[in-house]
Amino acid sequence: MGKYVLGVMKGDGIGPEIVTETVKVIKAVESVFDNLKFELIELPVGLHAYETFGSTLPEETVKQLKQCDAGILGPLTTHSYEKDNPNTVNASGSLRKRFDLYANIRPARTFPGVQTKYSDIDLVIVRENTEGMYADRNLYYGNGEFMPDPDTVLSMRVVTRKGSERISRVGLELANARKKKYASLVHKMNVLDKGCGLFVNSAKQIAETYPKVKIDDYHVDAFALHLVQRPEDFDVIITTNMFGDILSDLTAGLVGGLGLAPGLNLGDNFMLAQATHGSAPTIADQGIANPSAEILSAKMMLEWLSIRNDDETPLKAAQLIENAVDHVLAKGIKTPDLNGKASTSQFGDALVEYIIGKSVPIKGVSYS
Repeated sequence: MGKYVLGVMKGDGIGPEIVTETVKVIKAVESVFDNLKFELIELPVGLHAYETFGSTLPEETVKQLKQCDAGILGPLTTHSYEKDNPNTVNASGSLRKRFDLYANIRPARTFPGVQTKYSDIDLVIVRENTEGMYADRNLYYGNGEFMPDPDTVLSMRVVTRKGSERISRVGLELANARKKKYASLVHKMNVLDKGCGLFVNSAKQIAETYPKVKIDDYHVDAFALHLVQRPEDFDVIITTNMFGDILSDLTAGLVGGLGLAPGLNLGDNFMLAQATHGSAPTIADQGIANPSAEILSAKMMLEWLSIRNDDETPLKAAQLIENAVDHVLAKGIKTPDLNGKASTSQFGDALVEYIIGKSVPIKGVSYS
């Protein structure tokens, strides 16, 4: 294919800083490969969009995204607007719904130069992204919670066979392509027997079409314990929405923190690169945010663009980005969250220099 149109949404808080570095890295790999071109279209979202256009997710943004091959989304702040204001949608959740991005893929692995208790973690959480406890009653506020009286809240959980089967298929396809060929289903079927039962039984039926993949299942509370005790043993973890949300933060903590936790929201026709972490407004505009998670999210986007377009060049670009992150971290160029002294832009510059083959150290970057 050669050319890809990417919608770029900077988001709130540290979003503009880390997305700027992500775009810098995307342009760097573009310069390396003659047959890889990107058209980058900046689109408004979040607080800036609300202040400028009167909506946190303008319809024009959605319209233009539909013309793109994929999107890059910075973190967003949940703003304290009136909940019945139709112009103040939860933009991240709304985009997942509007584009049916039902799979949230969140890898966690150990990185060179990042000190942790563990040495060989390499796992992926495949989280259902549109159902469960976060199933919206509409595209605005409201996540399936009801208050029949001021002292009572009822929370609704949605599990469907379709949702369970399609997230299982994504996870099992991923497991089948990996070395261990091992998938773990995580649930709470001993208590939530109907919802989790439907999820697990649907997944096991799909697993019959992947005979090379070993599959087991765990209760979520026990699995959290196993993750802390022996995370190196696990490979692909397939689970429902809220369980995946919680467990992916846990696995990020095992490998160095949310600054190293990328994510990809994936649907059948579109994908959105979005780091796992939030907008961190308390450190915004200080130049200390770690852009690694957002950059690695874009790297995942390139991998899936390669798969879906039968184009090996985006895969080569993704591998180059991952190698650059490993190389720079191994050299000790790290942002403050990883006990380093590099600024957000210095870290991005170091990646670019590796990608384009330069070897001159960056002035002002601390290697300790």
